Amino acid sequence: MNADLAAWPAPAKLNRMLRIVGRRADGYHLLQTVFQFLEYGDWLHFEPRTDGVILRDGEVAGVPPDADLSVRAAQLLQSVTGVGQQGALIRIDKRLPMGGGLGGGSSDAATTLVALNHYWQTGLTLAELADLGLQLGADVPVFVHGRAAWAEGVGEQLTPLDLDEPWFVVLVPDCQVATGRVFGDPELTRDSPLITITDFMMGVDGNDCEAVVYRRYPKVATMATWLARHGPARLTGTGACVFAAFSSVDHARQVLSQRPSDWKGFIARGCNRSPLHQRLARECAKLV
Repeated sequence: MNADLAAWPAPAKLNRMLRIVGRRADGYHLLQTVFQFLEYGDWLHFEPRTDGVILRDGEVAGVPPDADLSVRAAQLLQSVTGVGQQGALIRIDKRLPMGGGLGGGSSDAATTLVALNHYWQTGLTLAELADLGLQLGADVPVFVHGRAAWAEGVGEQLTPLDLDEPWFVVLVPDCQVATGRVFGDPELTRDSPLITITDFMMGVDGNDCEAVVYRRYPKVATMATWLARHGPARLTGTGACVFAAFSSVDHARQVLSQRPSDWKGFIARGCNRSPLHQRLARECAKLV
């Protein structure tokens, strides 16, 4: 991920596997999934303020400021830590599509928590920031911790993993998948057998949401079918984006170049350590 040195990355994630293994009494689904980051995502800029005001600079299509997870994350951190005079102006260079299954809003929230914890010197640990992030969304903790991970529960119980780091072709349909509609679909598989990390490493993968998404969103199914001609294609999260892994950037570029001209997509390297934490390390080094 390349940007000016003042920007903080909010990387995309892929779910390299997703199984729905049960449902809690409160309606939340119990998962087993594997998260890996991409060297591609949004960029956030922060201008600390001393008047306690938190503002978003610019527009994010379809997301008013009071619903923006980055604004809500800043307000939550401010409230919990009692730094009432600390504020921030937040600008988001949005690259990740909404409803794409790449975790854009959750990643923006995590980057905000990590960056403002640093700028405001609130002193919270990553574990404490992750606990705050869980109040904003089930995917926020993995972005806060910044390690590729096996996840269980609703996605918050994390075990770090060392995965291969291939080049991914990611196709982006011109539609948004509503997560609530997918999880509420009566035909969704909710009783997949539990597997182990070893099972996954030996090749057990899949995504239990694919059948529902492909039926409800034919554009997603069409892209997945096309991509599967070039390599094993998967849906990430509840979609809409689909991806396939390749061993070299040249192969990934070749596949992407063959897509229909009106299809959106990109290539990016998978990474086990989030670019966000590489950025934080550089900031901390300045203080030594």
